[in-house]
Amino acid sequence: MKHFITLKNIPATDLKKIVKDAKKRKEKRRKLNNLDIDKDNPLKGKLLIQMFEKASSRTRLSFYLAIKQLGGGTITIKANELHLGRGGESLADTAKILSTYGDGFMLRTDSDKKIKEFSKYLTIPIINGLSPSSHPTQVLSDIFTVEEIKKKSISKLNICWVGDSNNVLNSLIAASVKFSFKLSIGCPENYRPKKSILDWAKKNKGKINIYSDVTKAVKNADIIFSDKVISLNDKVNKSKKIKDFKNFRINSKLISFAKKDVTFLHCLPRGTEVSNEIFLGKNSKVWLQALNRVHVQKSILLYCFDKLR
Repeated sequence: MKHFITLKNIPATDLKKIVKDAKKRKEKRRKLNNLDIDKDNPLKGKLLIQMFEKASSRTRLSFYLAIKQLGGGTITIKANELHLGRGGESLADTAKILSTYGDGFMLRTDSDKKIKEFSKYLTIPIINGLSPSSHPTQVLSDIFTVEEIKKKSISKLNICWVGDSNNVLNSLIAASVKFSFKLSIGCPENYRPKKSILDWAKKNKGKINIYSDVTKAVKNADIIFSDKVISLNDKVNKSKKIKDFKNFRINSKLISFAKKDVTFLHCLPRGTEVSNEIFLGKNSKVWLQALNRVHVQKSILLYCFDKLR
């Protein structure tokens, strides 16, 4: 049994093995329907319990299909329908109940502490479907997508992030260390990643450069990543933040500084940080990116269940 909480704490060899397995599984499903089960039926009889404390479209749907295609089943529960530390039942007791009924637990939460606490008491693997500091399933899937599009190892590519420093970027920074790729970050000076995250990357030989001049960040980029500048639960002065990022909008003028065949990726949902021309244009692969969540999450599940070959 293995947890999947943050890319920082998972060996690079295991992460690469997950991506390699996902490539093989996607290829074998070329002629199968969404609910057709993989021929090896590796998770037959297994139940994945999902709980969402935050809104979800792609994570919810992709994990549903992932466990189904592996031969297992899933049930989704709502946090407000559980005791979950209220009404006399501790979080530890809830974890024991989940471990009794399910074989795996996927949690999308607004609390990093909650994931850490669950991992202490669960006797089944826990998967981080998103937390305030990390979005590991998204970023590992993004690496899969990059290598599928460019047909080469991500370690040989120039990767760029334009936008706010958030949980997705935190995981991308961790991935840049694990997969040894160059990462350029374009963001306003006051929105740089936390010092602790950059210190960790530096200590682990990360190749990261941060620019307040966004044109320098995207120069010669093979891939440009972005995310919503204003997230759903952002507790900031939104009008000020939008103003701070006005020069960081991804449009045709900006990507002209990148390579001609640059690929644009966005974890969705989108906001005003990218123009329609780019988001819906030839350089954008956001729909493939979303689809690939299914394939990678299947291999993440197999990793957590000790079934990864």
